[in-house]
Amino acid sequence: MGYFYALLAAFLFGANGSVSKVIIESGLSALQLTQMRVLGAAIISGLVLLILDRRSFRLPARQWPVILVLGVVGVGLLQATYAFAIELLPVGIALLLEYLAVLIVAVVAFFFFKEKVHIRLWLAIALVIAGLIVVAEIWTSTLNPIGVFWGLAAAIALATYFLVGERQLKTISPLALSFWTMTIASIFWSAFSGWWTLAPSTFVTPVTLGGSLENVYVPVWALVGWNVILGSFAPFLLSLSALKRLSATAAGIVATSEIVFAFITAWLWLQEALNTLQVIGAAIVLGGIVIAQTARTSDVVVKADLALETGPIILPLDMTEENNKRRQHSAP
Repeated sequence: MGYFYALLAAFLFGANGSVSKVIIESGLSALQLTQMRVLGAAIISGLVLLILDRRSFRLPARQWPVILVLGVVGVGLLQATYAFAIELLPVGIALLLEYLAVLIVAVVAFFFFKEKVHIRLWLAIALVIAGLIVVAEIWTSTLNPIGVFWGLAAAIALATYFLVGERQLKTISPLALSFWTMTIASIFWSAFSGWWTLAPSTFVTPVTLGGSLENVYVPVWALVGWNVILGSFAPFLLSLSALKRLSATAAGIVATSEIVFAFITAWLWLQEALNTLQVIGAAIVLGGIVIAQTARTSDVVVKADLALETGPIILPLDMTEENNKRRQHSAP
């Protein structure tokens, strides 16, 4: 069931990019959508914690500076830069750029934290660079350069989240981390998102789903609700369930299928098609990302949307070994 949970989570996360794009095209700004997503995720996480584990609300004072950095940079800026990217780029390409965080994490861990990495990391980097050159078709400049900038900024923000989080916050419940980082991000963006300019009638206004579903109309509140619940919190819980049954490396590799689901959903729904050469380039980049996921000796998942939507899953090595032992004991 672990692989099923991981794939279902990847599908919901991947499809959510198209939902976000439709919401933005309906009239909400990228920052207003960001504000709603982080606020919605904070409320849901808080309610679940209130029912299941109230003690997790309390955090050691020494961890608050790290929590503040993760909330503003790793969640607030990540959410906003990704939203800006999908405004200007196809959803799949925006997510592909964000997933470059996998390489950034491995490279920084090697050069700055002196962590051992497998030699295949350098192969992964070569594949990703070559694939991105093809996807971007730099000889014809088909991609919006500002959109590419925001996609790369999202990758840096995500890498920051995991590089800081995996070393500083291994003892915090993922749900508690979700609640506090989302709350901080919500407070941060409340000053800049312009949420006060939205009329209440905006949320009950029917809007077209666009693309192949342009004749289908739904109210904005339904799209926002999907974005927060089915596009964020539900796959977050599914990913947690998957990590209890899979090794961190296996879960991380399956998680990259989110990019494939994002491309397919955007193609079928929003009619965002790539040409044959771009598809080949995207496949090369995806292959490089998968290789990079296995290049670190520290068994930690870098899962983009777990940070993007509801906070990261930071699974330390000792926890992974415990899961592996449990599976070995249960094997016939």
